[in-house]
Amino acid sequence: MLIRNATADDWPAIWPFFHQIVTVGDTFPYPLDLDEEQGRAIWLVSDPGRTVVAADDTGTVLGTANMYANRSGNGAHIASASYMVDPNHQGQGVGQALCTDSLRWARAAGFRAMVFNAVVETNIHAVRLYESLGFTVLGTVPEGFRHPEKGYVGLHMMHRPL
Repeated sequence: MLIRNATADDWPAIWPFFHQIVTVGDTFPYPLDLDEEQGRAIWLVSDPGRTVVAADDTGTVLGTANMYANRSGNGAHIASASYMVDPNHQGQGVGQALCTDSLRWARAAGFRAMVFNAVVETNIHAVRLYESLGFTVLGTVPEGFRHPEKGYVGLHMMHRPL
């Protein structure tokens, strides 16, 4: 699997699974009716942030990530990131590869830590992955996310020093 910087030409490959994941509504706190241009504006971050795709040897986009400073100003030394894996390619190590790549990027860019502000507690695969890579749950906002099937569930803030 190759992880490379995303280009505008990658968006047509990202949008179908991005849209599918967002409209299911069980992992990201994005509006369910997000249109393609809104999605592109949210996902394709500009420098000094970075958006990447994970592709197989045929060039098929398997997943994507974006990474950036969590805050500006005096909080700009902490990174954050988001990951989406095409549901057709889950369970193949794509998420782990994307997260590992973002940690390398954050270290190289001089960040001191990475934090995820809103990990849905019922997204057990993501929580397990992040914990396996050294993240810990700092706290949970009770009922911080309205899950389409489970009702109000918690949102974890997860942190890892770099």
